[in-house]
Amino acid sequence: MGIFDDFGRFLEERLDEYMRANPQLELMVLEEKLREQEEETLQLMTDLKREERQVQDKILELAHEIQLWHTRIEKAKAANRLDLAEPAQSHEESLLRQGNQLWGQMEMLKQRIQQTQELQQQIQQRRKEVRAKVAANQSASTASSPPTGTTRSSPSGATPPPSADRLEQEFRRWEAEQELEELKRRMGR
Repeated sequence: MGIFDDFGRFLEERLDEYMRANPQLELMVLEEKLREQEEETLQLMTDLKREERQVQDKILELAHEIQLWHTRIEKAKAANRLDLAEPAQSHEESLLRQGNQLWGQMEMLKQRIQQTQELQQQIQQRRKEVRAKVAANQSASTASSPPTGTTRSSPSGATPPPSADRLEQEFRRWEAEQELEELKRRMGR
């Protein structure tokens, strides 16, 4: 198992290095994770709202049942049938306790829905920020590279040297490709 653990750590380290060397990819991975979290949050919201509707339906059913038993208690008392009125009143009290529990459950669900909505808004905001960074990086990358199909001419007629940032990106990309090739060779053994 040690060899696989070592190899796994080696791959993770190389991947981390590659991601640090290519911040654009890191941002894209972060955006994908945020998108997945947003989907999970929306699914949770759907589930919580469905559960809330179910609890509300149970509360309405229980309310009708309580009304029915309350009417029965009144009829039994009016007919001086305490042998029916007292057990009916105990049953009504039991139904009221159930109703209180369901009401508490519904209040907790409402709180969870509110918290989930806030979380979803935070995730959406974070995704917007990440998207803006991705767009800014892409536009910076595009602005620093010469337009394709055209050549810049300097007064001396020679092409100017690439900007230091662009050169750095090209070297990092080339070095990462070299590392990946080396890794493939090692794995091929």
